[in-house]
Amino acid sequence: MIDKEKLSVGLDAGSFCTRCVVLVNEDERLRYLGHGEVPSTGWSKSRLADQAALASCVQAAVRQAEEEARVQVDAMVVGIGGGTIDGHNSRGRYEFGRPHVVTLEDMAYAVERSELVRLEEDRAILHLFPQDFTLDGRSGKRYPRGSTCSRLEANVHLVTVSEQEHDSIVAAVQQASYHVEETVFEPVAAAYTAIDHEDRMRGVAVVDIGLHSTDLVVYDGEAVLLARSLAISADHFTRDVAVGLKVNYADAERLKVEYGCAMLGLTSDNSYIEVPSPGDRPSREAPRKQLNEILEARAEELFIHVGAELCTIGMDQKLLEGIVLAGGGTMLNGMCDMAERVLNCPARNALPAGVQDFPEELCTQAWTTATGLARYSAKWKMKREGKRKAPGLMRLLFR
Repeated sequence: MIDKEKLSVGLDAGSFCTRCVVLVNEDERLRYLGHGEVPSTGWSKSRLADQAALASCVQAAVRQAEEEARVQVDAMVVGIGGGTIDGHNSRGRYEFGRPHVVTLEDMAYAVERSELVRLEEDRAILHLFPQDFTLDGRSGKRYPRGSTCSRLEANVHLVTVSEQEHDSIVAAVQQASYHVEETVFEPVAAAYTAIDHEDRMRGVAVVDIGLHSTDLVVYDGEAVLLARSLAISADHFTRDVAVGLKVNYADAERLKVEYGCAMLGLTSDNSYIEVPSPGDRPSREAPRKQLNEILEARAEELFIHVGAELCTIGMDQKLLEGIVLAGGGTMLNGMCDMAERVLNCPARNALPAGVQDFPEELCTQAWTTATGLARYSAKWKMKREGKRKAPGLMRLLFR
């Protein structure tokens, strides 16, 4: 019998599929036990419309994972994403009044002060990411313990979420009879399994493309510089195909998956594909190039928006590790090539890593977030004792 405290469970409750991954911590090594996946219901675009429907999906996905893992799950880390996510910088100031040697407690207090910002109605803080510290106007100090100053300022990035949306998702998981350990912004979770410390130190961005939203997080060193949700998503690609080729949504999705490519020249564009016609009319042929022109235009627009976000923080030419693509929407052929062309930096797929016995069929971008959430759960449990001992937000200083 496996001790429940050693189980680490991640739940990716996306608007396309609800995915669950169960891992076990064996001597600080994570081993795969099981997974579950069911089509999602209860969503309207990127907003939860039916809490009971989501609860049913969660229960079905977790039960699949439980049966494969032969364990009983009672708690999990849940992913949060979509259009209700936003991020902005904040600063916490601690005035000593006289020269003072900075301690760990001082650093934690300055970070705590950064939370004292006036949020808009229905906004709650999801994450608080310390970036660096400013000492008497001298910025860029990552770890100022032992330094002397009269004024200590903590520079942080706050990730906020709609409180109503967040609470509805948590309530749906609880309605399915599971406890929520933590909620995590989905590309942050993907980063837990797809990028490492060295990637962060050299600058990297994680782009998580889902059915109804694209979520973005940018790292420079261990600091999060930007967390944002973009409106363009995989759904837009499918809708463009439906309009351009005059087919229904389901046929457009099938054509996109089977024949589509986000960049011309990477497939046999001179070939023809069979396109269904409405009703009892016979199918027709269309140039594959026509399909790919539609997808290329939308992919280019998406990465132009990503590039605009990078420009706002001065990272448009500084991502030495480039763009890492997660989510089911990135499985369209040519997405990495288009990202490299538009953003002028390396691009690769975000694949789950760091888990023993992980099934080869799950080593895709679609499973990166759920796996990252499970790894986050493992880290959360290992640090739980430390959290009890550390005052305030001191634990955040050493993520």
